[in-house]
This record gives sequence, C-alpha cells and structure tokens, in this order.
Amino acid sequence: MKAAPLLENHDAPLILLGGTLCNGRLWQPLIEQLNVAHYSCVTLSGGDSAHALATQLLEVLPPRFCLAGFSLGAMVALQMVALAPERISGLALLSVNPFSDLPENAVNRRMAVREARKAGMTRWLSENLWPKYVAPHRLDDAALHHTIMQMAEECGIEIFARQTEVAITRTDHRAALASFMAPMLILNGAHDAICTPQHHYALATAAPHARWITLPESGHFLPLEAPQRVAIAMRNWIQESIQ
Repeated sequence: MKAAPLLENHDAPLILLGGTLCNGRLWQPLIEQLNVAHYSCVTLSGGDSAHALATQLLEVLPPRFCLAGFSLGAMVALQMVALAPERISGLALLSVNPFSDLPENAVNRRMAVREARKAGMTRWLSENLWPKYVAPHRLDDAALHHTIMQMAEECGIEIFARQTEVAITRTDHRAALASFMAPMLILNGAHDAICTPQHHYALATAAPHARWITLPESGHFLPLEAPQRVAIAMRNWIQESIQ
C-alpha cells in the first residue's frame, strides 16, 4: 500500500535547501521515498552570503514551513533559524559544518573556483572533491558520480563562485538553537570527510533536544547515498513537526 502523502492540506510545506553545486536532483530519490505532497527544492543562487539568501527566502516563503538543509543549505537554514525561528515548524540539518569559516580558507576557496573555471567543472570535481564526497565503497559508483557531476554542470561556474562566497562569509549560529524548541533532526554520514562527525557533535551539543543520527555506510552526500534511510528519519521528523 502506498503511504499517504505527508503535509497534504497543511500550511507548512517542506523546504529543501541544496548544498554547493546541487539542484533538485539531490532530493529526488528522497522525495520519492517520502511521498510528500507539498515541497520545494531550492538551489542556492541568489546571494553572496547566508544572510542574503536567508532574507530572500523568508520574504517569499509561507508563514510556517518545515526546513531541511544539506551542507551549505544547512548553513543557510541555521541563518534562517537565527532570523525567524518562529516561522520554522521543524528543522533538519544534513551533512553540516556549523562553524564560521576560517579566514585562511578564503584564498584556497576562491582559487578552487578559478581552477574549476579553467579545467572544467566535471574534471575539477572528479580530481579534487569526488574522493571526499561519498563513502569509500561508493567511489566506483558510476551512476552516483554522474548524478553529482550533472548537478554541478547544470549549476555552473557562476553559481559556484557565489556559493563559495556564502561559505567564506558564513557565521556560527549554534547559539540560536538553545531556544529553538521545534522538532530538530541532525543527520550525518560516518565517512563524511567534509562535514565530519566532530562537526555534528558540536551541533548536537548546542541543541541537546535534537535527534542525532549517524548513517554508518554513508559519506557526505546522504540524500543520494542512502535515500531510504534518510527518508525513514525525515518521515518521523515531519510527523513530529506538523503535530
């Protein structure tokens, strides 16, 4: 029997914020598992800072919504919590580093954009980030590699440049979670070399009421590596958020 759609006839749609070089393809396997009725997948492309992106989203989103963010999208989601916690009926953070970026990272981040522009997105990502994107046993997964590279090519170098500025200028908003009492879910992969288990421990420490789940066979790209397991956790979180 097909599960009844979540959020049907409800005024708190599910908003999904993608990460760097991610579009709706990131969430599609998860959406198919969740069977949600009202949702929107957001590509982070309209601003050069987390504050700008969060402000723009808050201007167009409904008064209440369930918010899930992946990687850079989770950083923007934390900014939204800091700005308007009363509008968020539930918060899910996937593969996130909650800290401010180190100032010395800016040079290398901007250099990466220049190198990707010169070499081409797929070649540069395959050589530099693909080994960190997924769990070791998925490195030879051609279909997964194709999906991630396809998203990157569809986003393009200019979006990559703007998203890089968002990462550089982001702010640590863990303090906002102390008074955020809506249902909160933290998901990470045990093999994530980009947003490590230690990053998620710091986040969970700041939000002791949150449910924290580590997927043992996954790396950074949880929604594509383990959509079924992510869906189980998020389905429970959604049900709590709309009660």
